[in-house]
Amino acid sequence: MSPRLNRRIGRYLLLFGAVVTFIFFWRPLSGFYGGRPRHGMTPKYNLPLDSLHESQETELTDTLAGYKHRGSKCNVSSLDLHTPLGPVCPDKNSMLTAMSSGGRVGKDAPYLPRGCDMRWFSTWEVCEILGRYSQVILVGDSMLRHVMGALNILVREDLGYGGVTDWNFNEEEKHKCFCNNQFDVRDCSVQGIFSTADVLSHDPLSLMCPKMIPEWITDLRIEQIVRHPVPEDERRRLEKAIDPNPSQRKAFILGHGLWNNLEVDQAVNWLDVVLDTIDARTGARTRLRGRSPRKNLPVLLMTPNAAGDKKPDEWLVSQGNKALVRFEHEMAVHAAQRRADHLGTWNMSIQATLYDGVHMDMRGNLLKAMMVLNWLNLLEA
Repeated sequence: MSPRLNRRIGRYLLLFGAVVTFIFFWRPLSGFYGGRPRHGMTPKYNLPLDSLHESQETELTDTLAGYKHRGSKCNVSSLDLHTPLGPVCPDKNSMLTAMSSGGRVGKDAPYLPRGCDMRWFSTWEVCEILGRYSQVILVGDSMLRHVMGALNILVREDLGYGGVTDWNFNEEEKHKCFCNNQFDVRDCSVQGIFSTADVLSHDPLSLMCPKMIPEWITDLRIEQIVRHPVPEDERRRLEKAIDPNPSQRKAFILGHGLWNNLEVDQAVNWLDVVLDTIDARTGARTRLRGRSPRKNLPVLLMTPNAAGDKKPDEWLVSQGNKALVRFEHEMAVHAAQRRADHLGTWNMSIQATLYDGVHMDMRGNLLKAMMVLNWLNLLEA
């Protein structure tokens, strides 16, 4: 073979190698593994778009980009929390299984449900889903209070102060409780919003749902009942908060565990007290006891998230990850026996930021809130 022919073959091989490198290396890096997309623009992720439902196409844009206080000091993107990979779970049970058993590809990476996908809803969709119910009531501890805060961020479209009673804040509190600090600083998180009625009374223009859906009147609220035995005044407060009208649709999200040190018997007793209170007040049935003409009220039990490296040493045995996983599995069985749905949060939190070793930050709680909305959305499916 002549030297001239060898040089020509060499040039062709170099050109071929460059093309292969571009196709299989550079293009993926500039898409799915590349930098964060510009705000408000559709990212060029290397996704199986053919498998996405048309309703998911809007999820390829950052739905939080237009939120109040979004900026360099509060830069949270919905695409950092969930990337649509489709297909969407077709029913409630498959959705709960997928959301409970998914994972992340790296620390604080977007969460991926297992088997089928969840939705990341726009503000209008969030309002429409909540608007199907006269009441959506959360009952539980600080983890549920944080989910309530995240839901308020969504319905107020405010990343800076959407989860807290900012209408009461002085300048020092506004500086102290901004963005992630709504959740990460205890003095701020305890000033969370407990009901949409409070927002309507103090800052009605911040609530987006009545603007988007004029007939929207949902009572979204939380009642804190953290331990068993349940104090009678807390049980009565819950009873009073529930609208007894049986014709009005209601949904309940419950969360419990750490205050009773993950003791399953105590948690089951707590669950029964709450369910009995709902039953007695509504005259409906949260649980099936034989044959009943009444339609069950939907109830979702959320078990605690994983423990992080900042978990205090004295709790590493009784409330560590081994105990949390066992508690999640056992409570799922007890919830099913009571005809309540169950959402596990250990998987979605084990590779996420837990700022004090116990609680998730704003990103984690926005994901939890969106999981609750996916459950609500599929209750009739």
